[in-house]
Amino acid sequence: MSNVESAASAASASAAADLGRLAALLTGAEPLNWVITGDSITHGLVHTQGERSYPEHLHELIRGELGRTRDVVVNTAISGHRLTDILDDWERRIDSWRPDVVTLMIGTNDLATGPGSDTVEPAAFAASLREFVARVRAVGAIPVLQTPPSIDIPNAPGRERIAEFADAVREVAATDDVVLVDQHARFTEWGHGGVPWGLMGDPFHPNAAGHAALALELANALGICPQPGADRTLPLLEARVAMARLGA
Repeated sequence: MSNVESAASAASASAAADLGRLAALLTGAEPLNWVITGDSITHGLVHTQGERSYPEHLHELIRGELGRTRDVVVNTAISGHRLTDILDDWERRIDSWRPDVVTLMIGTNDLATGPGSDTVEPAAFAASLREFVARVRAVGAIPVLQTPPSIDIPNAPGRERIAEFADAVREVAATDDVVLVDQHARFTEWGHGGVPWGLMGDPFHPNAAGHAALALELANALGICPQPGADRTLPLLEARVAMARLGA
């Protein structure tokens, strides 16, 4: 896509248009590049205990069940990172992959306070999110924002501001008309207003079942739904989440 085309695409972008465009791309023959980025939750280390993370589930759905074998699904998330880390490493984390779709789940580290942490205010976080969205749209890609899942606040000192940062993601998604996957709202719903214990590996990292839940929300929001008879992964993810919630 040329710079002129990218600028025009960015100017006319909206969540509805992006979803419509993605639906058309998924039925087309051209391969897509998917970049999934964020912090440790998206990085997916340790807390899944060797099971698949939500980007890996998305990979199976896209390249396996949708049969889009020439698509590339890359996870550039890094544990401990904040949004400014991604913006400062833009070429490696986003741009060099020539993405068609970029998903971002961030905020759990940005909101942290305490010794060794620079305090980030929600307004500054929202401004960085807007810059992220603008950069994604400038290269002609579809931005997808995800709120971080809920946190066990009493056992996660320094991360009490989770609701404010989830609201900041929602605000940017609304004002900039970006596709939003509200993982925080879903996890809070499953936790009956709190934390869904069966989906958590520690106070703020989802476990393997939690990653199944994240994958379900993301896939459903983006319309990644295999045809009947080929839909093996989604039912398994749904069962995994249901069993974890029952056993909590």
